[in-house]
Amino acid sequence: MRTMWKGAVGFGLVSVPVRLYAATQEHGLRLHQVHDADGGRIHLKRVCDICGEQVDYEHIAKGFDDDEGHTAVVTKEELAGLPLPSKKLIDVLAFVDADRIDPLQLSSTYYLAPDSAAANKPYVLLRETLKQTERVAVTKIALRTRESLALLRVHGDLLTLHTMYWPDEIRDSGGLAPPSSVTVRPQELKMATSLMDTLSEDFDFEELEDDYEVALRELINAHLEDRPVPKEDTTPAPDNVIDLMAALQASIDTAAGKPAGKADGAEKAAPAGKTARGTAKKTTESNKRTPAKKAAPAASSGSSRAAKSTAKTTAKKSTAKSATKSTASKSTTGKSTAGSGAKKTASKKAGRRAS
Repeated sequence: MRTMWKGAVGFGLVSVPVRLYAATQEHGLRLHQVHDADGGRIHLKRVCDICGEQVDYEHIAKGFDDDEGHTAVVTKEELAGLPLPSKKLIDVLAFVDADRIDPLQLSSTYYLAPDSAAANKPYVLLRETLKQTERVAVTKIALRTRESLALLRVHGDLLTLHTMYWPDEIRDSGGLAPPSSVTVRPQELKMATSLMDTLSEDFDFEELEDDYEVALRELINAHLEDRPVPKEDTTPAPDNVIDLMAALQASIDTAAGKPAGKADGAEKAAPAGKTARGTAKKTTESNKRTPAKKAAPAASSGSSRAAKSTAKTTAKKSTAKSATKSTASKSTTGKSTAGSGAKKTASKKAGRRAS
């Protein structure tokens, strides 16, 4: 790692020689401006708007314009000659409890390492004192000719330095918070806590990655390798509240006497076009699932029932006639048999008389 700054941490009569290293680095591909027609680089020229000449960097100074339009030109030499008490010193102003520092004030982060073997002893002394007392040190440091507040704290076995914004650099947040009349109920807090617990299960910082950076690298590689540019499926950001907020709003509406399940703005959850398409799709699917019934004409239905009735009546009549004929036939047969028997009896009697 490249040393950014060399100096010493001073508190009281104790001095700890240290080196400063950048603790963070932003990942990302550095893009430059080019002409879209041929890829030629676009150069920005430093041109003076009074004489119209291009100015070399060594002749560029700093300027300040007042309200009347007057310009004060300050050279690099003049800036370098300004007194900075903390130019080579991390001057400890006070040791405070860590919870007194608002993270909003923190800016860049640096590692502090001992500058030499002789600095190891006082370095460890300062580190262990901060660790045991659970305090942090508020300091001043000059970086790049600018004096800044800084926070000195323990991180593992190292001391770290966080540059801080000055108190007057923190903007007033008055008027941005919701009104004090807005309150939440215990049930709503319980629901939100349950969602937080669910989202926090098995969370691992090490698994996080910059999806945009990955996609950008793939896009650039596709151009360099002369292959089709990949198309990423992007999910549009919702234009309505998240499910949790909708559920909480529904609970509030129910308590207020509104119809359950219809939170304010629920109709806006889906665009009108999507709602219409969804309704049409449901209707089509319903028609596919339910086969259409063919309705027969009324007259035909009536004729069919009449025909069935007539057939039944005819069948009954035919059965009755058959039964009558059978009975009559049996009766005739009986009579014939009886007559024949009577004739035979009379013939026998007549023969006996003749004898």
